[in-house]
Amino acid sequence: MTIHESPTRTGKTIHANGIDIHYIEQGEGTPLVLLHGGSISTNPLWDAMPVSYGPHMATMVERGFRVVAADRRGSGLTVHPADGGTISFTTMVDDVVGLIDALDLDRPVVWGFSEGGLIALLVAITHPDRVRAAVSHAGHDYLNPNGHSVAMMRTFFGGSPEATEPNPDAAVAFAEAAGFSTFFELLRADLDGAHGEGTWRRHINDAWFRASRSPGYTFADLAAVEVPTLITVGDRDMFCTVDEGLEAYRALRFGEYAVLPGEDHSVSSLGVAITLDFLDRHGAG
Repeated sequence: MTIHESPTRTGKTIHANGIDIHYIEQGEGTPLVLLHGGSISTNPLWDAMPVSYGPHMATMVERGFRVVAADRRGSGLTVHPADGGTISFTTMVDDVVGLIDALDLDRPVVWGFSEGGLIALLVAITHPDRVRAAVSHAGHDYLNPNGHSVAMMRTFFGGSPEATEPNPDAAVAFAEAAGFSTFFELLRADLDGAHGEGTWRRHINDAWFRASRSPGYTFADLAAVEVPTLITVGDRDMFCTVDEGLEAYRALRFGEYAVLPGEDHSVSSLGVAITLDFLDRHGAG
């Protein structure tokens, strides 16, 4: 895949939780905070990859949502301060809540994929009164303290399952061997294009901190969620298992669960359609 210069980006910036958060906004109606997966952003150059919500935002708008899609801290155009320390999941949750407050969003839907899906669940666990519904697409794996995703992400960001620290060069070598080289090409184009050569390396170091350990929450914590919550997963997902999704669903008091046949770790039209129907049925649309 040839990486071309990124299309012109149109967005806004708002100060929340001590940083300037870049976001794009489309539509009117029920507020929906859309959380992208790990390491990508709202940059249109990601839209060619099946991990981006970009190609699906128009559908969400057509269904009556005011979609707010932000670059999470350390991704895209949202900068993590050099003296800001590590980026924990707690910090990511505080960023989302800060964004909701700064934009004066009235109990938005929080909807995320992969790492963004986990953050959506953590927002619903820790701030159940601040959201009207939560959607986690392939983001429940890190709630399993004995799951395999931590080892997989140590490999992805450190080069091996036994890695004890981030290693950007080893990560690139692993990605090339595993057929994921395009992902790192896009990551470099996204971050280095906006912030200067080598920024992608700092991102790997920041991402390692979260990816190499448990977030401190388990499936049992989902019992604290007081709003309709949807868990979805592809039956061929390499990170999240169908059994883990079932365990997450069973822990929820107001949950639903959808297994997407023949799908891997990706954002799909089917997953989006199922989610929009779920939100309509629960009056969250």
